[in-house]
Amino acid sequence: MHAVRLLLDSVLDYAGLFPPAKLDMRTTVANFARYRRSNDAWMLSRLIVPVTQFPEFVQEADPHLPKTADVEGDEPWPMSVLVANASDRQIVADLERIERFNERMEDREFSRAHGRARIDTIETKAATAHEIDRALEYVPDDIFAYFEVPAGSDPRGLITTMASLDAGAKIRTGGLTPEAHPTPEFVARFLKVCRAAEVPFKATAGLHHPCRHMATDVGCMQFGFLNVFIAGCLLWQDDTMSETEIEALLVEEDARQFEFGPHGLAWRRRALKFDEIAEARERFAHGFGSCSFDEPLADLRALGLLPANEEVAS
Repeated sequence: MHAVRLLLDSVLDYAGLFPPAKLDMRTTVANFARYRRSNDAWMLSRLIVPVTQFPEFVQEADPHLPKTADVEGDEPWPMSVLVANASDRQIVADLERIERFNERMEDREFSRAHGRARIDTIETKAATAHEIDRALEYVPDDIFAYFEVPAGSDPRGLITTMASLDAGAKIRTGGLTPEAHPTPEFVARFLKVCRAAEVPFKATAGLHHPCRHMATDVGCMQFGFLNVFIAGCLLWQDDTMSETEIEALLVEEDARQFEFGPHGLAWRRRALKFDEIAEARERFAHGFGSCSFDEPLADLRALGLLPANEEVAS
């Protein structure tokens, strides 16, 4: 397997419903179905849907969902659901709604008629350790929770709390305005604290392109997904990496500085073997949400890191 494919295997959660794409549900689920049939499906992970849009999802996804478990590879759609903030009592009702959804999808008669999907991840926001503790009391064992860390705050208290509770940290790496973008210093600190606590992370927003670049439509520099995930994997292998070195990697704009070879990848004097990349992705650098699946792939191809585009499988 090529190092790029190993680094980015199942890395992208498709968030077509969210800005800047902000597609309707019908288009979003049709896109997700098409991506899952494509030769690029290796990079795709979950579909992200707000809990408030369950009825619309069921209606629009019905023609696309796999109807049987008898065909090899015809697995339920994996989903991550956005629920109410951890501070809001509504989160309890949201989790109950998710449980009912999964039970209905597991019913054989229902799934044969309407298709199969499975929610195994939720995403919420938390401002205090108490909110995280309380929310996780209601999260079933078979669902993994990511808690978004407030931008600009000291993440140590929240992430330390997650360490003992089998949860993940979420960082917002972009947005529709320059103010929505965290500094490289904050992202480096977030990664460093997550590594120290051995808390896995996911990122969201602004990671449409491989490397750090100027986003003219927003008017600021944006992070690249290669920067973030190479930083995460290197840091997992060597937790002595300084925040200064992590920042330098995060702001790297030249993709040629990332070397992908037959045995692994490298940046400057640091290198990772295949097994180290796989371990870091599984245990630490989980993935990122993006409203575009095509843009990241197109950029990787333009850089020569993936072969030319191939037709979608029928």
